[in-house]
Formats: sequence, C-alpha cells, structure tokens
Amino acid sequence: MLAYIVRRILMTVPVMTLVAIIVFMLLHLSPGDPAAIMAGDNATTDQIAAIRAKLGFDQPLWKQFALWCFALIQGDLGNSLFWGDPVIVLIGQRAEPTISLALTTISFAVVVAVSLGVVAAANPGTWIDRSVMGFAVMGFSLPVFVVGYILIFVFAIDLRWLPVQGYTRISEGIGPWLHNLVLPSLALGMAYVALIARIARAAMLEVLSEDYIRTGKAKGVAARPLLLRHALKNAAVPIVTVIGIGVALLIGGVVITETVFNIPGVGRLVVDAISRRDYPIVQGVIMIFAGIYVLVNLLVDLSYTLFDPRIRY
Repeated sequence: MLAYIVRRILMTVPVMTLVAIIVFMLLHLSPGDPAAIMAGDNATTDQIAAIRAKLGFDQPLWKQFALWCFALIQGDLGNSLFWGDPVIVLIGQRAEPTISLALTTISFAVVVAVSLGVVAAANPGTWIDRSVMGFAVMGFSLPVFVVGYILIFVFAIDLRWLPVQGYTRISEGIGPWLHNLVLPSLALGMAYVALIARIARAAMLEVLSEDYIRTGKAKGVAARPLLLRHALKNAAVPIVTVIGIGVALLIGGVVITETVFNIPGVGRLVVDAISRRDYPIVQGVIMIFAGIYVLVNLLVDLSYTLFDPRIRY
C-alpha cells in the first residue's frame, strides 16, 4: 500500500508539470496586457513599458516560466499584480466560503443522490423509478446559473424564506452560516445529485441481481438490511468513483455559483483576477485546484479497499 501511495504521488509530478505549462502558456498568450490595464487609459507607451519591465514581462517567455516554476517548487505562488499581496494569503482569505460551499454541496448531493438511487433500484420500472430518473435527467440538463436564478426567485424573492445572496462566516454561528448556504448548495448540487443517483441506481440494480442477494431474500433477510448492509456496500465502488469525478466538476461549478450568489470566495477572486489579467492569482488557484483533484483521486482509489477486500495495491 505504501509503495502504491509513493508511486501515485510520483505520478502527480508529470501531471502537475503539464498543468503548469498549459496554464502558463494559455494565460500569457491570451489577448490583453496587464501592464496596460494597470497603467490606465491615459498612460503613455513609456509608462506601460516601465511597468512591464518592473513586472518582468519584458523577459523571454521561457525565462518567465522558469522563474515561476522555481518559485512554485519552493511553495511561492508569487504576488498579486494589483493588490501586491502574496497570492497564497489572498487565496487563504477567500478559502472559507469556497470550502464551506463545496462541503455542504457534496454532503447534500451524496446523501440525497445515494438515497434516490437505492430507492429507484429497489422499485425498478415503477412510477418511483421513473420519477427519480426524470428528476435526474432534468437536474443534469439545467445549467447551474439557471437553477440558481429559479431558486432565488422562488425561495428568496417570492417566499422570502432565504437570503438572495451573501455569505455569513461560521464564526458567527452555525445557523446563520447554513442559512446563507442553502440556496447555493441546492443550485450547485442538483447536477451532482442527478449524476450520482443514476450511477447508484445502475450499480444497485447489478448487485441486486446477484445470487447472494436472492439467497438472502430466500432466507428471509429483511429488505432494508439487505439493501443497506449487503447490496449498497458492494455497489459502493462505482458510486465512490463518480463522487470523485463530481469533485472535479464541483470546482468549475463553484466559480459560477459564487458569482450568481455574490459569495466572496476563491471563485469570485478568480473571476476578478481574469478581468484584470492578474496572472499570478489565476495560475495559483488553478494549480491548487489541480492538486486537490489529484489528491481526491488518490483518496478515491485507496477507498476501494474498504468496500472490496479483493482489491489490493
């Protein structure tokens, strides 16, 4: 197991290197000059050139990339071009809303989706099964921002049960913290509920057709323990896999959701940084998100041994 973990960690090196190259090249070859934006509309050519020299943008692209990679290896993500503060500090200041939104969304999605998938598989071909699958298709078809605006209109503007936008820090109380996260978590979680519910249903149907399940029924094992203790555990591997994939999709969805609900998280920080061509922030956030995705995939692979003892690394 330890050798496998070390081997997987070493495999992340080429992956992260490729991500770094793609991110750096895309940002630095995209239209727009951060020096011109920083200088303002009335700046002269000499003033813009001076800012470019100060930021190091007059250096060859390979040299800029090498310097950035050297700092990255040392854990230095650089400083923001506009605020001047270290990127890691700016990300840390915005991390709580993003982590809160991600955790509440994935918790809501896993609990609801697995429950729906199990219920649908236990009632195949019935109106319950068709209703769950219809909900899954609808949830996966609607974009996050459309679901968000529908929820805002119904629950915030019409019924006035929940706030339209904003974020309350957890230090101000669990209640107010959750109160602000209900709508964004629902909006962001709909697609994951749909995705995970479909996979859970398919995995459960396959397991429920196995001989040992029929034997359990013949011996009089009650339906609930048969489903939850035996069938669900053996169907867990594909469900956990799709949850891991969902975390990757969640990262992209967070950016849109934070914009719709005006949550001051990392997603909003990236949107503002892109509009200002603040390369160090965008590069830093993408590298951190890529690292999280690689870590989640490793944890998902390791979790297989908990559900299926036949899997060994």
